[in-house]
Amino acid sequence: MHAPIRLIIGLGNPGPQYEATRHNAGFWLADHFADDLQASFAEQKPFFASVAKARSPEGVVILAKPTTFMNRSGQAAGALMRFYKFTPEQVLVLHDELDLQPGQAKLKLGGGHAGHNGLRDIQSALGGGGYWRLRIGIGHPRQAGLEQPVASYVLHPPRRDELTGIESVIQRGRDALPDLLRGDFEAAMRRLHEGNR
Repeated sequence: MHAPIRLIIGLGNPGPQYEATRHNAGFWLADHFADDLQASFAEQKPFFASVAKARSPEGVVILAKPTTFMNRSGQAAGALMRFYKFTPEQVLVLHDELDLQPGQAKLKLGGGHAGHNGLRDIQSALGGGGYWRLRIGIGHPRQAGLEQPVASYVLHPPRRDELTGIESVIQRGRDALPDLLRGDFEAAMRRLHEGNR
């Protein structure tokens, strides 16, 4: 068994113009986690994030949505980890993933940032990649037959069929939350990965 998750960071860009975009899938799941834990977000400037504090049977859980832009997500991750004295393997980052199709999810510990600017900044702030990440598939514009550049694709809302897939991952994430907070990552992976087609 690994250490249970104590800090959950959803990645996205702040502001209403970004709310519905693919790049904000991490924020969407963080919002649902807060609802499920009956916690609410409030901006906390020292942490560069909106923060929600929840209680689980295993103890306090901190949820955060950075209030910086995606490429500065490490500011929040670093500040929260230092303050609460969390280790990297107690941290779960929720983020959109171009290499997975909508409806696919992957939970893993460690690894590279694969060009994701939010992850790149978090790895820089934490001194490595030894944290958990829950990758929410948003698909790649090439696979969808689009000429759209990746930077533009992630900053647009998903199409209806893509949104249905993303919502199915969000539901599986919610189902897996108790496992994550218990440190039962095998059970969490079974729930998350079972819907991958």
